[in-house]
Amino acid sequence: MLNIDELKFDEKGLIPAIVVDSVSKRVLTLAYMNRESLKISMEKELTCFFSRSRQELWLKGETSGNFQHIVSITADCDKDALVVLVEPEGPACHLGTTSCFENPVFESEERQAFSYEQLFELIKGRKTEKKEGSYTTYLFEKGLDKILKKVGEESTEVIIAAKAQDKKETVYEIADLAYHVMVLMIEAGISLEDIHKELASRHVIDKKVKQEKMT
Repeated sequence: MLNIDELKFDEKGLIPAIVVDSVSKRVLTLAYMNRESLKISMEKELTCFFSRSRQELWLKGETSGNFQHIVSITADCDKDALVVLVEPEGPACHLGTTSCFENPVFESEERQAFSYEQLFELIKGRKTEKKEGSYTTYLFEKGLDKILKKVGEESTEVIIAAKAQDKKETVYEIADLAYHVMVLMIEAGISLEDIHKELASRHVIDKKVKQEKMT
């Protein structure tokens, strides 16, 4: 672990802090910290920044309630910038948006970014805003029994492909299963964050078990 004294603050005593959602990995905001705000952030495990306009410390969420619980803080190779992974409570931007970065400047037509969060939101949209001819909308219209049937069928297809040791087919079938599980999650009111928290809790338990075995 680096010591704060090893970090390189600029001539004004500040260091940029890029705040990232620990679950979605989405960049939420860019702010600045000084030594005091960084120490407070580490002690409280809540982001605390230095406002360049007001020339004062501010604990994110103190007035809005949109706290950012710190998971980790990492310095770059030059030790003059930080990435802060957080679990946010509410939007990061003062405008009420999830991220401060909401204004597209350029997007390649050939290289499309993919994320499970985007896919999840797309599937969710097919339920709230039904689209004619959409297979996803069709599943939601048919209801839970149809969705469960498809999850069962895709699970079987994964088993068959894996048993045949056909990697390409197994990947294809797992992708199908993942999609249908997302449909089920939305139908059941389960979010990606719910699954993330459950897996994270199991990771902590597993880590404790490993430590107990070592001691």
